[in-house]
Amino acid sequence: MNKLEQLKTMTDVVADTGDIEAIERYQPMDATTNPSLLLKAASLPAYESTLAAARATARNVGGVPGVQAACLQFAVDIGCEILKLIPGRVSSEVDARLSFQTDATIAQAKTMIERYDRMGIASDRILVKIASTWEGINAARALERDGIQCNLTLLFGFAQAAACADAGVYLISPFVGRILDWHKAKTGIDYTANSDPGVASVQEIYKYYKANHYPTVVMGASFRNLGEIEALAGCDRLTISPELLNALATDSGPLSRQLEPSMDSERPQVEMNEAGFRWSMNDDAMATEKLAEGIRNFAADQIKLEQRILS
Repeated sequence: MNKLEQLKTMTDVVADTGDIEAIERYQPMDATTNPSLLLKAASLPAYESTLAAARATARNVGGVPGVQAACLQFAVDIGCEILKLIPGRVSSEVDARLSFQTDATIAQAKTMIERYDRMGIASDRILVKIASTWEGINAARALERDGIQCNLTLLFGFAQAAACADAGVYLISPFVGRILDWHKAKTGIDYTANSDPGVASVQEIYKYYKANHYPTVVMGASFRNLGEIEALAGCDRLTISPELLNALATDSGPLSRQLEPSMDSERPQVEMNEAGFRWSMNDDAMATEKLAEGIRNFAADQIKLEQRILS
């Protein structure tokens, strides 16, 4: 078996793309999208009619509400197309500009689920993606209680992971490659997979969750190279770009499991209140900087998508 086939025997593989052709080719269980991926999808021939429908929505509704409704419908329409090709779920993201607004995040998440329902898609095939701010985590807590399961994204630090577990979040997406980027920029070190700080972060979170019997799914994301993926083989899920899926599929070397649910961890359970969360984030420059940067970048791409729909 190639490495992709081997990985699928120990980890649920998720496609980090909105590209229909790539999803068909690599046959993941799930797929994830975000504003940056939707912006890329808007330029693909496969979505010309979807983009045209979004433009019609923007015109019909008019003004700021029209373009916002159009963007949300564009995301849902792409999600519906992806769901035709995968057996599992698609993650659709709430507007990053709502990352510090709990009630507004909840409202948009429920609107998104309603839009999917109108298209005949049940909520158990959707994960609502929300940034791992304190406000976002609290929104997810409320949504989970209402039966709407969430994917907490832009997760860079242990405090975020601990708070998500306390909130009963269905799934978290710790970002491996962006953690590596930060450390490389600060130190100039050329890290290996064994010393990669992004890999170490996911390993720590995974062991903590398993040791304390949290059901929250750990899905490593944002990979820079195959070594990071190989070092996390056995993680609950990994969401992988088409480029790295192709690299796995064309590599016939052996792939050994690195993470097991039974792995020991001496880290005791942490109950994360707001004061503790905010202090821990303040004390973690990398997590604070990368979370803020990620929100800014997703918000910028959301605005670009709106402009594309209006053009």
